[in-house]
Amino acid sequence: MQDLVEIIFRSERMGYFLNSKELEIAPDSKVVVRVERGEDIGRVLNSAVQDEELEKKINDNSLGKILRIATEEDFKQLEAVKKKEKDAFKKFQEMVANHPFDMKLLDAVYQLDGNKLTFFFSAEGRIDFREFVRELATEFKTRIELHQSSGREDARRLGGLGICGKTYCCCTFLKKFNQVTIQMVKDQNLISNLSKISGPCGRLLCCLQYEEDFYLKKSEEFPEIDEEIIINNNKMYVQKNDYYNGKIYLYSKDNEIKNEMISLKKYIQLLHKPDEN
Repeated sequence: MQDLVEIIFRSERMGYFLNSKELEIAPDSKVVVRVERGEDIGRVLNSAVQDEELEKKINDNSLGKILRIATEEDFKQLEAVKKKEKDAFKKFQEMVANHPFDMKLLDAVYQLDGNKLTFFFSAEGRIDFREFVRELATEFKTRIELHQSSGREDARRLGGLGICGKTYCCCTFLKKFNQVTIQMVKDQNLISNLSKISGPCGRLLCCLQYEEDFYLKKSEEFPEIDEEIIINNNKMYVQKNDYYNGKIYLYSKDNEIKNEMISLKKYIQLLHKPDEN
């Protein structure tokens, strides 16, 4: 398998590129790569990627190539590009004021060679900005892309501290956003605390996915919610499972019977009691 390298660009876009020149590349090093419309600079995330699907893309010649390790001239050009980005940011705000758009500009990012300029913005709902893009292309005389940023992308771009007191996962080790569903919330008995398990991006916390396998494994030992359990000849029903402490909370449909809590060990004994008789 040929040498593949995973790279992240200043726009936070990530991609895989072929190290066909067999350059000595290490994580965090800066490299210049061939992209669709010229050259761009990025930071190496992983310098030894192996993937069968990517191997197929190599055979189809659909992967870009690493041209060189970034030189002093490349860094000088990057500094010049960053100055142009500040001017582009200001000009964009002046131009958008003439349109009925309710959008907040977050960032302006040029490709290293200036052949593409991407504006990142946030807005409520979808916006038809096709005419505005043509105006921007005429003004900046380069390819223009407008990217509507999601809440998660905003959090990654701006950074911050989570409720755990640590820097957001998406700003540190989390390279791709994983799908976090309401089913995971139910699996982890957190359905009544949605406000406490949502991040500043307004979406469910990414870390819920980290523990999902644990809860699914533990749930195999526990009864299902609303499952009927007979205790002292009384019908009780499962209200909640405490996987960490090995406890099962029960409720009764009869108001005369108090809610109870039993241990997982007690539940297992009750399951096997009919067999013992």
